[in-house]
Amino acid sequence: MALLGIKDAPEAFWEALEGRYRAYTGWAQENLTQLSEGEMWRLWMLPDVAPQQIEAVAEELALAWSQRKGRALPAPGADETLAELKHCGYRLGIISNTLSSLDIPRSLTADGWDDYFEVVIQSSALRSRKPAPDLFLEAARLLDVEPARCAYVGNRISKDIVGCKRAGYQLGIIIEASGKPHADEADQPVRPDMVIHSFGELLNIFSAVRATQNAF
Repeated sequence: MALLGIKDAPEAFWEALEGRYRAYTGWAQENLTQLSEGEMWRLWMLPDVAPQQIEAVAEELALAWSQRKGRALPAPGADETLAELKHCGYRLGIISNTLSSLDIPRSLTADGWDDYFEVVIQSSALRSRKPAPDLFLEAARLLDVEPARCAYVGNRISKDIVGCKRAGYQLGIIIEASGKPHADEADQPVRPDMVIHSFGELLNIFSAVRATQNAF
């Protein structure tokens, strides 16, 4: 409301935004396309607001919307696991479907993780969404590592495993809460190579011996 200069908004306003957001995400996933923040808000979310007003605050609007229900926090053990993998020589990156180009960078800074990741690939910047393989291929290209020497850790078979396998990654790993399998994704054309239940399990998969030219 502050970004838009709105002092008060009825419940119907927020219901309309939620409905437009669902319509946009459905279209974006069907087409594996991510619009820029300005395009999303001008064309889908607030088409009746002056375009110049939207463009001036589009990045912050997208961030505020993506965090409207709270910000994601690191899973237990994630910091220690990332530090050890980095120490062992593994090259780390992030590939994420995001609404906001500010979301991941600000989260990395807030969590003290800026030094862990060499590349950050965001759908909002590349204008493509997982499971499109180009996001995974771009990460490998920027790291100068062959896709066949890469592994990817995600939490959705339909987006993460399908996408990384399309790009030719060697390993596709799913992390999920113990006792809560992704039964809704049982009909996917590919299966994860491994399923883990905590970040710490990655240290059992990747050798503690210093790695050379490997990335995930």
